[in-house]
Amino acid sequence: TGYEEECAKTTPTQYFWYRQTLNISPALEASGSVQWEQALCLTLAWLVVYLCILRGTQSTGKVVYVTASLPYCVLIIYLIRGLTLHGAVNGLTYMFTPKLEQLLNPKTWISAATQIFFSLGLGFGSLIAFASYNEPNNNCERHAVIVSLINSATSIFASIVTFSIYGFKATFNYENCVNGVILLLMNTFDLEEGSLTAENLTEMKDYLMATRPQEYTQLSPQLKNCSLEAELDTAVQGTGLAFIVYSEAIKNMEVPQLYSVLYFFMLLMLGIGSMLGNTAAILTPLTDSRFLAARFPKEVISGAVCFVNCVIGLIFTIEAGSYWFDIFNDYAATLSLLLIVLVETIAVCYIYGIRRFEKDLHTMIGHKLNWYWKIMWAVVSPLLIVSLFIFYLTDYILTGTLQYQAWDATQGQLVTKDYPSQALAVIGLLVVASTMCIPLGALLTFMQKRLKRENVSTV
Repeated sequence: TGYEEECAKTTPTQYFWYRQTLNISPALEASGSVQWEQALCLTLAWLVVYLCILRGTQSTGKVVYVTASLPYCVLIIYLIRGLTLHGAVNGLTYMFTPKLEQLLNPKTWISAATQIFFSLGLGFGSLIAFASYNEPNNNCERHAVIVSLINSATSIFASIVTFSIYGFKATFNYENCVNGVILLLMNTFDLEEGSLTAENLTEMKDYLMATRPQEYTQLSPQLKNCSLEAELDTAVQGTGLAFIVYSEAIKNMEVPQLYSVLYFFMLLMLGIGSMLGNTAAILTPLTDSRFLAARFPKEVISGAVCFVNCVIGLIFTIEAGSYWFDIFNDYAATLSLLLIVLVETIAVCYIYGIRRFEKDLHTMIGHKLNWYWKIMWAVVSPLLIVSLFIFYLTDYILTGTLQYQAWDATQGQLVTKDYPSQALAVIGLLVVASTMCIPLGALLTFMQKRLKRENVSTV
């Protein structure tokens, strides 16, 4: 294709992701046009979801078995391959080495809570939607323990796979950097073959700087400061981890085509599974509504929900779509999730009543709950959520202006920019829209009860 200046300033994987795949704009204000490849993939994804939910929860449950079990098979394959990679031990050592300064950082706990909320589906409504189809005598206590343990075990399992591959990538980059420095020093100073190795590189650099200072000073701007720790410290999350770091690691493996197909097939299954769960949370109350169910068949309601979601999702397929995706990801379901789960906990424990709730569970599972559950519901959970809520607000107050990472083609890297005023307005709207259901629902219930009382008193 000829020389590409943007590609030369960055890595091939980053160039392919930001320019070929996303064709990303330089800023949020430059919206750009819809990318037809992404729009087509989005449409096909929602078509698959619609076909999966067309026959109700029975067919959805069968699909979820596939979308939930196949990623485990792929992860096991990746675990075996990852642990045999050169440098995997470096990644695992980095993962299991405690970092106290991170544990003292409120952002760490906010990220951890957000991860738990997303992985368990807390506050989204999907758990309530699927639980509504259970039998009355369902042992929900046992299921709650099993799901929590499987979720935590899966997180640790996936982290081991990720950090083994991450350690391979960091080691590969570090050794390439060291080999490049060695080659540059040997060619410049005409050193004997084999006299300069990775083990004696530091000593030889000191020796050359002392014996031939003028030449070394001229060469020093070209000498990279290679550090395995620095490579491991370059933490990446979200799309950067999924589509850049993993891709860079996979292309350096043997038979990269096989591992890339397995990896992206796993991502597809995880994505479809998440879409099914969140769509069920929307569909269940709509199809249970007498007003809608009496007028429209279930297939029409399901199709309308999928169509609306697909149309809204088209905003993510424009050239600035990645920036809008980050806004929705960071602000639509983080602060509001904390608030929703807090209100759910308070409503069950202090408005509905923990004793009444305990009696309901006694009827379902056949035995009384121990003190652990009651303390967690009534005291520990609300306090933890309130603490996280305070940390979250304090963090954003101290941060000041909200910022995002934009791709700068001239530098070949991400740069930090302030959100424009229209983006801040959308952020505020997202937070308000996802939490307004609580006061509006309470107001509607209060008005309905008041009207009933007035009707009874007039009669």
